[in-house]
Amino acid sequence: MSQFFQIGERVLWNPATGVAQVFLRAAESFAALTDLPTGLGPMDADECEIDIDVFSAFVDTLIDRYTRSNHVILRSLMQGFTATAIVLVTRGGGHLPALQSSDNPDIASLKELSRHHDRAMVT
Repeated sequence: MSQFFQIGERVLWNPATGVAQVFLRAAESFAALTDLPTGLGPMDADECEIDIDVFSAFVDTLIDRYTRSNHVILRSLMQGFTATAIVLVTRGGGHLPALQSSDNPDIASLKELSRHHDRAMVT
């Protein structure tokens, strides 16, 4: 069984149910960390509607927090989720100004991991 992360009828990602549940729970944890809404709706009938503007702002804040943090464990916990979220924002046509820093090696690392995730994320 799988779940659908989508904008309207446009499916951005179709992960297995367990993966979708972990992703949504991680989003809730990071929402508490940032004091921002995620932009991810509830999983209803195997579908999660994404408000791309709200989700983009949430992910952009996570990217900024990730690059400013020097806490090794927090960065490690954030990295995989953030890379996956970058793929969803990109597929959904959102904007991530925090990714524009071309000389930051942390940004380069997130971009590379998100490209790797993109290839693995079924639509």
